[in-house]
Amino acid sequence: MGTKIRFTRPDGKEAEGYLAKPGRANAPGVVVIQEWWGLQDQIRGICDRYAAAGYEALAPDLYAGTVVPYHDSAAAGKEMNSLNFIDATEQTVRGAAQYLARTGAKVGLTGFCMGGAVTIIGSVRIPELAAGVCYYGIPPEAAAKPADINIPLQCHFANNDGWCTPEAVNGFEAALNAADKSFELYRYDADHGFVNEQRPDAHNRACAELAWERTLAFWAQHL
Repeated sequence: MGTKIRFTRPDGKEAEGYLAKPGRANAPGVVVIQEWWGLQDQIRGICDRYAAAGYEALAPDLYAGTVVPYHDSAAAGKEMNSLNFIDATEQTVRGAAQYLARTGAKVGLTGFCMGGAVTIIGSVRIPELAAGVCYYGIPPEAAAKPADINIPLQCHFANNDGWCTPEAVNGFEAALNAADKSFELYRYDADHGFVNEQRPDAHNRACAELAWERTLAFWAQHL
């Protein structure tokens, strides 16, 4: 089990997050970014799972304590749309990456849904990162162009997704290929949010476990 911590953003302001630590020193780090629901227990569970796998994992709280119930999509959309994505990425998420890099360890960034989009933005705007893993999230090109991505990237998308549609994923993949970026991209016959076991309407255990195995192999290669 992890613990709630405070850390400093590059601008000197403080932020909060959930930190899970492995049983070894100087472990590589993974910043974990929430879905649009906020810092739910499921995201904390991802951090705990990373710690069990040997990584120090920190999930910054981008909603400053607000957590939206899974049934309330309208409230989740309101919270997400009120978020300053660039500030959240360049300050709060980067601060989390700097916290994990304090020992000199390599740091990766991953996120789900909204957090997947933040992962792409971070792959352009956070210099401390060594690699990124995006789950079903693509930001507008005004926030991050595929051609500007600076780190190796692994992406996981659902074929039954009304937000990151297959057409949007195809366009994103084409842009990465055109820019000759280092990436892996996987598609799953599942719904958006398929990793989240707290949402039985979306969760697909087989796909989630396959994505987890691929993610750990990717981190082992780059962190």
